[in-house]
Amino acid sequence: MDNDARSARPVVFVTGASRPESIGAAIARNQATLGWDVAFAFWDDYDAGMPWGARERAHEVLADELRALGARALPVAVDLSHPESPARAVERVRAGLGPIQALIASHAHSVDSGLLDTSVEAFDQHFAVNTRGTWLLIKAFAEQFAAHIPADAGLGRIVALTSDHTAHNLPYGASKGALDRIVQAAAVELAHLGITANLINPGPIDTGWMTPELAEQLTSETALGRLGTPADTADLVAFLLSPAGGWITGQLLHSNGGFHLPV
Repeated sequence: MDNDARSARPVVFVTGASRPESIGAAIARNQATLGWDVAFAFWDDYDAGMPWGARERAHEVLADELRALGARALPVAVDLSHPESPARAVERVRAGLGPIQALIASHAHSVDSGLLDTSVEAFDQHFAVNTRGTWLLIKAFAEQFAAHIPADAGLGRIVALTSDHTAHNLPYGASKGALDRIVQAAAVELAHLGITANLINPGPIDTGWMTPELAEQLTSETALGRLGTPADTADLVAFLLSPAGGWITGQLLHSNGGFHLPV
C-alpha cells in the first residue's frame, strides 16, 4: 500500500493491548482489517506482576500482525498511573501516525481485594490507572482532535470498557464506576467537536485468566450458554466506530450474552 493510501486511513489508539489474548489486541486487529491505522498501548511492568506474566516482544509481534493486515502500527509503552503519561502517549501517536480519530480505553488495573482487605495504596493505584488515567487520555485526545481533525473529517469516537464487578474486587469496580461518569460527561462536553463517547460492559470474557471451574460457573450464568470472547467486544467497538454507530452516544452498552439475566 502506498503512502498516500495509508495517509487516508483514520487512526485509532487502543489501550490495554499488552497480551495477544486481550480484548485490546482483538480490537486492534479488527480495526486494522476495517481500514484503520492502529496505535496500541502496553505496560509490561503491570503484566510482570500478574499471574500470566509479561511476554518478551509481545507488542512487536502484535505490531507485525497489524502491518500484515495493511495497517500502520505503533506500539506505545505507557504507565497510566503517572499523570503526565496520557498526554505524552497521545502526542507520540499523533506524531507517529497522525491525528487520532478514535480512542479505545481497554486498559485496566485489577487486583482482587474486598471492602475489608483493600489497602489505601491499592485503592489509589486502581483509581490512578482506571479512572484518572482514562480521564487524562480523553482530555488529551479531545484537545488534539480539536486542533488537528478538520470539521468535515467525520465523527470522533471514544469507547471505554467498564465493569459492574464490585464485591471482592472493590477498588477495580469502584474505579470503573467513576469511569462511567467521566465517559458520559464526555458525551455531553465533547459533542460540539463531533465526538461520541460510549461504554461497553462486556461481561466475563475468557482471555486466559479463568480457572476451568470459574469458566464453567460463569458459562452457566450466561443465557447464550458460552463465555464471551475478545472478538465479541471487538465487533461492537467496530460498530460504534463506524458511520452506522454515529447516533449512539452517552450509553453504557451491555454486550455479555445475557449474563446474569433474571430467571
